[in-house]
Amino acid sequence: MSISMPLFDHQRNYKIKPNLQTLDKASAMAGHQHRLQKKNDTGAFFFFMATLVMWAVSVFFEILFNNRTELFPLLTGFCFYQLANWICRNFISRDPLLVNTCVSLLHSALTSASVVFILLNRLISNGWDELFEHSQLVKATWPWAYSALCISCGYFAYDQLDMLLYGLYSGWIPSILLHHFILLGCFTLALYRNVTINYLILTLICELHSIFLHVRKVRRMAGFRDSSSKFVKMEWFLNMVTFFLARLLSHLLITIKLVKDAAKFEKGVELPLALLGMAGMNLLNVFLGVDILKAFRRERNRNNRHES
Repeated sequence: MSISMPLFDHQRNYKIKPNLQTLDKASAMAGHQHRLQKKNDTGAFFFFMATLVMWAVSVFFEILFNNRTELFPLLTGFCFYQLANWICRNFISRDPLLVNTCVSLLHSALTSASVVFILLNRLISNGWDELFEHSQLVKATWPWAYSALCISCGYFAYDQLDMLLYGLYSGWIPSILLHHFILLGCFTLALYRNVTINYLILTLICELHSIFLHVRKVRRMAGFRDSSSKFVKMEWFLNMVTFFLARLLSHLLITIKLVKDAAKFEKGVELPLALLGMAGMNLLNVFLGVDILKAFRRERNRNNRHES
């Protein structure tokens, strides 16, 4: 929220009201230009943009030349979240980071709901017996699972592009870009070969935790940082619980399941790709957990200093 301050013209001795909308746009543009400067600092922009372009060419080739019409939800997902980005940018804020976070929050909420719906529908239809059976996870595809995976894959492509265009990353090897790179590779190959779809749907249960990550970012950008409030305490509680259950533990159990059923996989790229993808995800989860603990301690220490 912009704060109006009167400006004085000493010669005419009257107040001149600044154009707040112009100031807001100028501030957002200045921050945008600063983030764009990061592109020239490392080769991350060129590498990840090149891989994203190659991914897009591959998708269009599959749809246009191999007649893979079942991949249309992938393009629909990309366009849907790009539209959500445009709406946020024009009606909520022009700050690229806030816009990106709002769209990410939307994705986490919709994906979590879709994954829970798919799992509950499968449980009601078949019960627990076949839910985690190897052939079900690798060869079969639960109702709506393929489309849900396509839409999420489209989102990760949109988000990768948005972060690259607006410089929403840092470091020589940005973890967020690497995360999306791994997901796009694993998800797209699985969609092309129509294998391990259900495995990947299970990995998306981590979006339950992402909801609270994005809620925290939006809250802080809105200026609400009172860590002693009940809302913030509840948010942190849900953040920690869902991180452990929906992200750390679930991905670890999926990795153990893959290793346990390794002999059941046919020869090919499915098992090596799945193990490599989960290894990358588990490593990134560890880094994320460290960052969450550091953020929690910073907020708690800041609140203790204010109270003293």
